[in-house]
Amino acid sequence: MLRSLYIQNYALIDKLDIGFEPGFSVITGETGAGKSIILGAIGLLLGQRADVRAIRTGAAKCIIEARFDISNYHMQSFFEENELDYEDECILRRELYASGKSRAFINDTPAQLAQMKELGEQLIDIHSQHQNLLLNKEGFQLSVLDLLSHNEKILEAYQRAYKQWKQRLAELTSLKERIARDKADEDYMRFQWEQLDEVGLRSGEQEELEQEAELLSHAEEIKAGMYKVEQLLGGDEGGVLAGLKDCSMVISGLQKVYPATEELAARLESTYVELKDILLEVSACGENIEFNPGRLAEVNERLNLIYTLQQKHRVGTVDELIALRDEYASRLAAITSSDEELESLKEVCNGLYDEVCKLAGSLTEARAQAAREVEHQMAVRLVPLGMPNVRFVVEMGRRNDPGLHGMDTVSFLFSANKNGVLQNISSVASGGEIARVMLSVKAMIAGAVKLPTIVFDEIDTGVSGEIADRMADIMQEMADNKRQVISITHLPQIAARGRAHYKVYKRDNETETNSHIRRLTEQERVEEIAHMLSGATLTEAALNNARALLGMAKKDF
Repeated sequence: MLRSLYIQNYALIDKLDIGFEPGFSVITGETGAGKSIILGAIGLLLGQRADVRAIRTGAAKCIIEARFDISNYHMQSFFEENELDYEDECILRRELYASGKSRAFINDTPAQLAQMKELGEQLIDIHSQHQNLLLNKEGFQLSVLDLLSHNEKILEAYQRAYKQWKQRLAELTSLKERIARDKADEDYMRFQWEQLDEVGLRSGEQEELEQEAELLSHAEEIKAGMYKVEQLLGGDEGGVLAGLKDCSMVISGLQKVYPATEELAARLESTYVELKDILLEVSACGENIEFNPGRLAEVNERLNLIYTLQQKHRVGTVDELIALRDEYASRLAAITSSDEELESLKEVCNGLYDEVCKLAGSLTEARAQAAREVEHQMAVRLVPLGMPNVRFVVEMGRRNDPGLHGMDTVSFLFSANKNGVLQNISSVASGGEIARVMLSVKAMIAGAVKLPTIVFDEIDTGVSGEIADRMADIMQEMADNKRQVISITHLPQIAARGRAHYKVYKRDNETETNSHIRRLTEQERVEEIAHMLSGATLTEAALNNARALLGMAKKDF
C-alpha cells in the first residue's frame, strides 16, 4: 500500500512530501486547490505519458516518487521476471526534464515505462469520475466477470489459441490470393518458362561466346600475323633461326682456341632451341585459326538471343535468366500442388477454430456463473444505497465469430424503479445512481482482486445525506489491514469516516501560487468538516455537527 508520496516541481507544486496511513483515508479541499494535480503526478508513476508543460515554470526537471509496502502481496515473481531487486518496500520514481526526456526507476533501477505501468496496475487503482463511463463499455463488463470468475488461465489459453487461429486465417487468405493470381498468370508463366527452358542456358555461356565471336571476327588478321612471324623466325632466306644457327656454329668452332666462348655457345644453343619451340607453337596456332563465317553467324545468333532475353526480362546476366527460369518452374509446380497446400492449411485452421470454440465455451460457462453472482451482489449492495427497488441483470449473448476476449457479449442492464424497463445502465441511471453502481462494482471487484491501494476521486458526486453514509460504509469495509482506500470527497459524511484526513490547499506568496497537502489534527478536522457543512463562516452549530459526525465515525473504528 502507498506509504508516502514525494513531488517536486510539478505544476503548482514546489515540493510536497506526505505520508499515508493504512485503512480508510480521506482527502478534502476546495475545487482547484490541486487534488487533480496530485492524481496526475501519481498517474505518471503508473506509466502515463509525460508532458513537459507539467514541469513547474523555471524548473529544469520534476520528480515524482512513491513508496509502497508490498510485503503482503506476493509480488516477487514480477521482480524476478523483470530482473529487478525485490524488497518489501517498493520505490517508484519518475523524472521529467524540460528537454522532453523522461526517466523511470523501480527500486532505484532504471526501468521501462511498460514495466512501471505493469507494476503500477498491481499496486494502485485510481477511480476518477470519467471512469463511470466504463460501466457501459463491454470490455469493462467482460473484465468484471473474468475477475470474479478468476478466468486468467483460461483467458490466456483462449487468447493464445485465438491469435494462432487468426494468424493461420491470414496465411490462408494470403495463400488463396496467391493461388488466384498464379492461376490467372499460369499461361503467361508457362510461356515464359518454356521459352527460357528451350534455350538451354548454362552458366558462363555468354562470356565464352563473346570470346569466341571476338576470335572469329579477327581470324584473318590473326592468321596473317602468325604467318608473318613464322616467316621471320623460320624463313629459308633471312630467317632468324637460320642466322642464329650459323652464329652458334661459329662460336662453337672457337671454343678450342678461345675457351671463354664456351658459355656464349651454350646460351646461343639455348636461345636457338627456345625460338624453335616458339616457331612450332606459332605455326600450330596459325594452322588452328580458321576463318569460319558459318560458325561466326551461329555464335552471333546465339548471343543475340541471349541479349534479347536479357532485355526482355530486364536482367544483365545469363545466371539471372537461369534464376528466373527456375522461379517460373517453382511457381508452376506450386500451382500444381496448391490445392493440396490449401486443403492442408484449411485443416489446420479448422482444428484451431475448434480449439478456440472449446476454450470460448469454457469462458462462457465461467462467466455465466459469475454473472449470477454479480446480479446477486449488486442487488445486495445497491439496496442499502437508496435503491430498494433496484434490478440489476447481466445479459449475455453470443457473437457470430470469436473475438479476442471470447464469443460472449455482455450488457449490464439496470432499473432503479418498480416495473421499470431494464436498459443499459448509462441510458437510464442518473449521475448519482451511476456513482453508487460503480462504487458497488469496485467493492465487488476488490473482494476478488487483492489490490493494495484504491483511490476514489469524487465517486460520491451526486449523492448526499444517508446515501453518503452508506457509501462511506462500503469504502470503510473495503479498507482493512491489507488494503488501503483513499477517497477524495466534498461530502462531510464521508470525510468524517476516514482514519486519516488530508487537506489540499493553495497558498500565495509575492510571486507565485503553490499547492500543498497536509494531514489534519483532530481540531483541524472538526473545523474542516464544519466548513464543509456550513461554508466559509464557521458557526457553533456547524462545529457541534462536525464533532458529532466525527464522534459517530470513531465508534465504527
